[in-house]
Amino acid sequence: MRNLSLLQRFKCVDLSFPGSPQCFTIRSETGTVLVASELAITEFDPRTEEVHKEVSLTAEDYLPKDGSGVVVAIQDLPDQESVCVATGSGDVILYNLSTSQLECVGSVESGLTGMTWSPDQELVTLTTGQETIIMMTKDFEPITEVTINQDDFGEDKFITVGWGKKETQFHGSEGKQAAQKYDTDLRIIRRSLSFQPVQPALPWDDRKPRITWRGDGQLFAVSAVCPKTGARKVRIWNRECVLQATSEVVNGLEQPLCWKPSGSLITSTQRHPNKHSVVFMEKNGLLHGDFTLPFGKEQVKVKELLWNSDSTVLAVWMEDLKPGENDHPNTYIQLWTVGNYHWYLKQSVHFGSEPLRAPVCVCWDPEKPLRLHLLTRGWASYTYDWGWSTERSHGTDCHDNASVAVIDGDKILVTTFRQCVIPPPMCAFELQLPVPVNLVTFRSQAQRTNELAALTADGHIYVYGQGESCNLKRDSNITLFRISHLHFLYSGGGVENGGVPGGLGITKAFEFFKLFMQCLFFLNSWSFLRSDVPVDGFVISLCHSLRNGTVALQLDDGQIRKVHMDSSELSLTEWKDSTGNTINLPRPCVQTALFTLSGEEHLIGLTERSHLYIGDSLVASNISSFVVYDDFLLLTTHSHMCHCLNLSTLSIKGLQSALSSDANQNDETVRKVERGSRIVSVVPQDTRLILQMPRGNLETIHHQALVLAQLRKWLDSLRFKDAFECMRKLRINLNLIYDHNPTVFLANIEMFLKQIDSINSINLFLTELKEEDTTTTMYRCPSRSASSSASGKGGKKVDIICDALRSTMETLDPQKYCLCILTSHVRKTTPELEIALQKVHELRGESRFTQAHVSAEEALKYLLFLVNVNELYEQSLGTYDFDLVLMVAEKSQKDPKEYLPFLNMLKTLEPNYQRYTIDKHLKRYRKALHHLSKCGEEHFTELLNLVKDQRLYSDALELYSSNSEQYKTLSVAYAEHLVEQQQAEQAGLLLWRCGENARALQAFVSCTSWRNALAVATHIPLPPEQLTVLARDLAEKLLEARRHTQAALCLEQYAKDCEEAISALIQGAAWEEALRLIYLYNRQDIIETDLKSALLDAHSNQTSFLESQKALFIRHKNRLTVVRELKAKARLELFDAELYSEASSVLTGSHLGSKYSRSNSRISSRSSKNRRKAEGKKHSLKEGSPFEDIALLNALTQIIIIVDKTRGELRTQQKHHFTKFVMICQQKNLQKTLLGQSTKN
Repeated sequence: MRNLSLLQRFKCVDLSFPGSPQCFTIRSETGTVLVASELAITEFDPRTEEVHKEVSLTAEDYLPKDGSGVVVAIQDLPDQESVCVATGSGDVILYNLSTSQLECVGSVESGLTGMTWSPDQELVTLTTGQETIIMMTKDFEPITEVTINQDDFGEDKFITVGWGKKETQFHGSEGKQAAQKYDTDLRIIRRSLSFQPVQPALPWDDRKPRITWRGDGQLFAVSAVCPKTGARKVRIWNRECVLQATSEVVNGLEQPLCWKPSGSLITSTQRHPNKHSVVFMEKNGLLHGDFTLPFGKEQVKVKELLWNSDSTVLAVWMEDLKPGENDHPNTYIQLWTVGNYHWYLKQSVHFGSEPLRAPVCVCWDPEKPLRLHLLTRGWASYTYDWGWSTERSHGTDCHDNASVAVIDGDKILVTTFRQCVIPPPMCAFELQLPVPVNLVTFRSQAQRTNELAALTADGHIYVYGQGESCNLKRDSNITLFRISHLHFLYSGGGVENGGVPGGLGITKAFEFFKLFMQCLFFLNSWSFLRSDVPVDGFVISLCHSLRNGTVALQLDDGQIRKVHMDSSELSLTEWKDSTGNTINLPRPCVQTALFTLSGEEHLIGLTERSHLYIGDSLVASNISSFVVYDDFLLLTTHSHMCHCLNLSTLSIKGLQSALSSDANQNDETVRKVERGSRIVSVVPQDTRLILQMPRGNLETIHHQALVLAQLRKWLDSLRFKDAFECMRKLRINLNLIYDHNPTVFLANIEMFLKQIDSINSINLFLTELKEEDTTTTMYRCPSRSASSSASGKGGKKVDIICDALRSTMETLDPQKYCLCILTSHVRKTTPELEIALQKVHELRGESRFTQAHVSAEEALKYLLFLVNVNELYEQSLGTYDFDLVLMVAEKSQKDPKEYLPFLNMLKTLEPNYQRYTIDKHLKRYRKALHHLSKCGEEHFTELLNLVKDQRLYSDALELYSSNSEQYKTLSVAYAEHLVEQQQAEQAGLLLWRCGENARALQAFVSCTSWRNALAVATHIPLPPEQLTVLARDLAEKLLEARRHTQAALCLEQYAKDCEEAISALIQGAAWEEALRLIYLYNRQDIIETDLKSALLDAHSNQTSFLESQKALFIRHKNRLTVVRELKAKARLELFDAELYSEASSVLTGSHLGSKYSRSNSRISSRSSKNRRKAEGKKHSLKEGSPFEDIALLNALTQIIIIVDKTRGELRTQQKHHFTKFVMICQQKNLQKTLLGQSTKN
C-alpha cells in the first residue's frame, strides 16, 4: 500500500550542445550523462550543468557533416573506461574516456539498426540492415551471425504426447467411428482458423528490431517484423545465439520490448479491438498476463517500456496518435507498480505538446532504482528521484479512522483500518478524479485527520472533506481550487505544464529556476494568499508534529530546517538541539518524522539504504519501515523482527542498544514477523498494527507493547470493560486488572462490576486470580516503580480480591451475583467450600417461597463445575446435613448403591458417634476425637486406639481433667510413645507427673538423666543401699559418656566414695576439682600416687602433639614456597610463549592445571555429591594438584588455630599445677615449645 512520491528533480535547460540528441547513457561511476547527437558525443553533469568532455563524430568522417548521420545506440563500458557508439551507417566506434580517442572497431556494410550489450557486458548483439543478428565479445571478436526471421520454432519446441486426446481414450458403445469423426471435425476447424488473416504491424511502427536481455544475461529476446506476414514476432535466443523459442501469433503486437530484470517475463504492448494493453510473455513465447492502459484504443502509441533495476517499477513512454493544439502530439511517461496481481498507476508525468519539451531519450539509473533520466528534443535534461511512501492519516485520537490512501491512476483507494481490514487491491471506497493523481496527503489537524487532498498530474488540487458519517463523501462537490479552511501538509515538486503544486494551509513547493518555500493560506472558496521564502537547496521532504505543531523540512544534502509561521509570513531557521548545536542528517532520508525523546524534539529519518538516523546519530542499519505513534516508535527490520519502543523511557543510546541486536527476543518490545513485512498503519487508541507482506496481502498483529500500553491507559481511565474485552480476546492474564493499581481497583470495585455486567466475565476474572504479581513478572512496566505495584492491603492477594468483590456483590444484588459469590468462596487460598454449600442449601430453602435469579440446582451444578465432585461430596458430608449430602450426590455421577447404604447407616447412630463416624471417614481425626470423647466411657477404648493410631496424644489430654483415670491412661500411653521415639526424659517427666514414679525412674535412668533419676529416687524414697547402687550405675554411664565431673558428683554425694570421685576427676583432667577433694577428704597420698603421674602424662602428650604440629607446619611452609616459585616461573614461560607464538591460546589450555580444570568443569554439571567431591579435590595436598597452594594455606591456617587453642588451655590449667608441684624443668620446656610454635606461626 505504498505510493511513489517525488523527492527531487534536477533540470538542466541551458544546454547548448551541437546537433540534436539521439540517444544517451548514464555513467554509473560519476553520475554524468553521455549524449550522442548526429555531430558529437558530450558528457555533462545534470546537477551542475558542467560539461566534462565533448568529442566530434564528424571530424574523422564517422558521421557526415551535414547532420544527416544517425546514432542508433550508445553504451557506457566502465571496465574499459570507454563508450561504445553504433551508427546507422554501420560503424561501431569506441571512445576512450581517459585519452579522449575515437576508434572504429568494426563496420557493417548493410548498416546497423540496433546495439545491445549483455548485463555483464561480456557480449554485444548488433542488428543489421539485412535483418541479421551479429554476436560479438566485449573485445569485438565476432562469435556468430544469424538471421532474425527463422522458420524453426527453436530448441524448446513443444512436444505433444497425446495425453488427453479423444482418440486415445475409451469410447464405449460409440466405438472407433466416433473417434474418427472427431478427428475429421478437428482438422476442418484448424483449416478454417489457418485462413484467418494475421494483422500486420501498425502503420506508425518503425519496423526496427528490438533486443532486450534477461537480468542474468543467459537469454535475450528480439522483436522483429516478419517479412512474410508483416506482423511482429518475439524470438528468444540463448547466450550462444541459438534460437530457443518463438512467440505465438499475437495480433496487434507493438514495437516496445523489455525483459524484466528479476524474473522470466518479457514485456511488450498489444493493441486490441477494444483496448490497449501491456502484455507479458514467458521465455517460451506464450502470453502470461496483461494490464490495460488508461487510454482509448486509438489514442496513444507506446514508444518504449522500461523496467527499473530492481524490477519494482515499469515506465511506459507514450505519445498521442493525434496532434494536439499546436499540431504536435502530447507526450506522457507513466510509472506502474504491481501488488497482489494488480497493476497500479502511481505517477503520470505530462510533457505537453510543445515539440522541444518532448523527450527523445528515457532511461532508468543503473545504480539508484527509483531515479529516472530523460532528455528532451530541446536539450533539456531532467532527473527525477522518487521514493516509496505510505500515505496514512496522522491522528492519535479515537476520531482518526487509521486511513491509508493508495494511488491508482485517476482513483484514490482509501481503506479505513479502524472499521475493517481489506486486502489490496480492494478497498473500503474509491475516490474518482478526472485525471491521474500524483500525490495524496491527509490533513494534519486534531480531530480532522480523515480529510485529504490530492494533487493531479495537471497541477490541480482536489480536496475531500469529511461528512457527518465516518466515511469520506463519495459525491463531494469537487471544483478546481475550491478549497475550504484546511490544514494540510504535503511533499511534492513542480509540474511541467505550469501548474503550481502547493498545499493547503502549510505546504512546500519549489520551482527549478529559483528555489523557495511556498505557503498557501486559503481565505475562502476562491481566494488565497501566497507566501514565499527562499530555500538554499532542494526540498525533498516535509514533516509535521501534530502534538507540538512543529514543521521541519529536509534538503537534498540532509540539512534540516525548521519552518516558522507568523500570520501569513514564513521563515526558516537551522535545526538546533538543546545545547545550540546545528543538527543535520548525514544522508538524505526518504521518510522522516518528528517525535519527542528525553524531553527534546528530534527528527528521525530512514534512508533508501535502510539506515535509521535520529538527527545526526545512526541508530540502526537494518530498518525496513517505521512509524511514530504517540509515545512509541515501531520498526520492522530486515531480520524479520518488529520492535515497539517506548520513547518516554529511552534515550538515543538506549534506542541504539535496543536495536543493535535481537538478543532480547523474549522482551515484550520485540516480536517476530513474516519475512519482508512492512508497517502500513497503527490504529490510534487501539492495539492493532497493520503489516503488509511482500506479496501484497495484509496482516493484523497486536504487538504486546502496544497492547499493554493501551491496557494501562484504559485502566488508568477506569475503562474496565474495554480493558477486559481486549485482555480476553488477546489472552492477556486478567490479574493485570488488579496488579496495575491495586488501590484504585479496590476503590472502584462497584464501577468494575457495573461495567463488566456479565456473570460469566466476573467468574472468569475470579477463576484466573493467582498470587503472582504480573506487573513484575509477565508484564513488567519499565516506567513503573516496584512500590506502586504492591498490594493495596496486607494479606494474600486472592483473598483480598475475593472478599472485596463478594462484599460489594452482596451489597448490590446478592441474587444476581449468586454464582459470582460462590466463585469468590471457592477461589480463596483456603477454599470455603462449606460456606458455599451452605449458601446453596439456603438458596434451596428460599426458592420455595421466592423466584430467584439462580436456582439451587443451577448453583450446585456450577459448584460441581468448579470443584471436584468427590471433594464437594466430602465437604457436604462434613456439614452433617444429610439433605445437602443427598442434593450433592444426586447431581454427581455417583452410583446410589455407593452412598445410600452408608448414609442410612449413619442415620441410625447416636448424634455424637454419628459425627465421629463421618469425621473419621473424612479423615478429620481431631474432630472425630472431639466427638468420640462425648460418647461416654464405653467408647474410651476406641478413643485410645484412635489416639494411638493417629498420635493425637496432646489433643486427647486436653479433653480430660488431670485427675481423671482417662488422663492417667492417656499419659501412660503417651509416655510409651515418647520412649519409642527416643524421648525418654520427656516420658519420665510425664510419668512422674501422673504418679508412675517407678516407671519414671526407669525412663530417667535409660536416658542418663541423673539429676531427675536421683530426684525421683529420693522422692520414692529408695533405701540407702539401693540409692548407692543407683548412684554407681549412673556414674558408670556418665564415665562412659566422658562426663567425668558429673560422675564424680554422683560418687561423692550419693555413693559416698571420695577416692573413686577423685579418680574420675583425674581421669577427666579436672585438676582443680580433684585437688579440692584431695584436701577436703585429707587424701594427700593420692597426689603422689595418681595426680603427679597424670600430670606428667598430660605434659608428655601435649609436648608430642606440639612437636608434631611444628614439624607439619614447617613441611607445609617449605612446600608452599616451592609451589609459589614454580607457578611464578610457569607464568613467565607462558608470557614469553604468547609473545613469540600465535598458537599461545592452544598452549595455554595444556599448561598448569588445564587437565583438572576441564575435569572440574564437567563435574560441576553433575549431582551435588559429585560437586562436593570436586570441591574437596580443590583442597587436596597432593603434590602437583592445580590448587595445591590454596590447600597448603588452608592447612597452615588450621595448625595455627589448633596451637592457639592448646596454648590457652595450658596457660589456664597446667602452668599453675606445674608451679605448684615444683616441676620447673617440664614447665620451661613446655613454654619453650609453645613460644617456638608461636614464633613459627
